[in-house]
Amino acid sequence: MTFLTLQGISKRYGHFTAVEQLDLSVERGEFLSLLGPSGCGKTTTLQMIAGFVTPSVGRITLSGRDITHERPEKRGMGVVFQSYALFPHMTVAGNVGFGLEMRNMKRDERAARIAEALDLVRLNGLDARYPKELSGGQRQRVAIARALAMRPNLLLLDEPMSNLDAKLREEMHIELRAIQKRLGITTILVTHDQVEAMTMSDRIAVLHKGRIAQLSTPFDAYERPATPFASTFLGRTNTLPGEVRERNPRCAVVDVAGTTLHVPHEGRDVEGAVHVYIRPEKVRLANGDARMHGRIANRVFIGNQWLLEVDTALGKLHIAQPNFGAPPPDEGHEVGLSFTDDDLRVLTRERAHGNA
Repeated sequence: MTFLTLQGISKRYGHFTAVEQLDLSVERGEFLSLLGPSGCGKTTTLQMIAGFVTPSVGRITLSGRDITHERPEKRGMGVVFQSYALFPHMTVAGNVGFGLEMRNMKRDERAARIAEALDLVRLNGLDARYPKELSGGQRQRVAIARALAMRPNLLLLDEPMSNLDAKLREEMHIELRAIQKRLGITTILVTHDQVEAMTMSDRIAVLHKGRIAQLSTPFDAYERPATPFASTFLGRTNTLPGEVRERNPRCAVVDVAGTTLHVPHEGRDVEGAVHVYIRPEKVRLANGDARMHGRIANRVFIGNQWLLEVDTALGKLHIAQPNFGAPPPDEGHEVGLSFTDDDLRVLTRERAHGNA
């Protein structure tokens, strides 16, 4: 049986629709991310799951039980907010054990639960400190420990790492995912950070204007985007307008600025005006095996990569070249470029407008 199911969920505020006819199933023990830009409906969806917001229409079930109109405290879920929502006048132990105390749990059992939760997030020995005495990462761990101490059947995370610096955020991605796997707790994360979603998730639901633009594994979401929005939102990509001249069982023959490309269509019914997509890291600088040539218009060094803009017959291509210890040619130099047909993706332009 599917653990959590959302069936035809919509949420309207007057004439504004925040979430529209959303269907989603989450399996027990799964880590699912709701990914999208601001205003796409991801937080509203999480709030409906938690019970803070009631759907305008639709049904939510948990382990087969209808919880659509059930009060939040009856759902057995743990929530970690972006602000952490710690009580400044309480110690770490007091914050972690607050929900347990509200349940009238006995002191000894409560102390054991607090110690267990603090051990999970590696905050042993800090139980007597106050939030103001902690770093941002430690405060976040307290918020997570507070949710875990309740032993929730579902953990909901609303952008809990957005206030952390980049290095600490990366560390917390790994740490939180390890805790989730260790406990086997079903988890839903709301985030606008693509790297965060791809690093932590079993599956990603890419949301756009209240609808799911794609639902798949992180690898498929990146390598095989189902919609133009998913293709351009999830990582950098080159978008090339073209026209389909022919379609055979394997690929679409596409004219892009006078150049013929054979693009795998993966069973999609593509015809007429299309966009061809290719990721910057799929285009490589080449010598003897160059597929085409271009001139470097700009180059930027970001440590592990060089980001290049190259003027070509297809238009301006953005290229991500790994840092091999030597810089690429200077701006103004002509270079050869290589990529394979399998590096290309194609979607109809009409579909792009339909999912905008």
